[in-house]
Amino acid sequence: MFIATAEIIELSTDTHMSGRVSEISTKGCYVDILNTLPKDTSVRVHITTDRGSFESAGTIIYVQENMGMGVGFVDPPKEQQDVLDAWLAQLENGT
Repeated sequence: MFIATAEIIELSTDTHMSGRVSEISTKGCYVDILNTLPKDTSVRVHITTDRGSFESAGTIIYVQENMGMGVGFVDPPKEQQDVLDAWLAQLENGT
């Protein structure tokens, strides 16, 4: 289980939204949020935990109305991918 805060920035309007990340993988994450964005919306995602932060461009890949949305990461920079890989390794090890 992975819990973190997320800030989603909708790029065309610069709208900022806050939510909670409940699932994460190398390809993306699921954000619990009431006000979802439409599928295929381009976003910037910033995820913060007590172990650091991760930021990447992204795309909304699926939506569950009034519940949350799946965000696919789009070409995260290497240093950001390293942060994500470290989080995923910690999850695998149960730490």
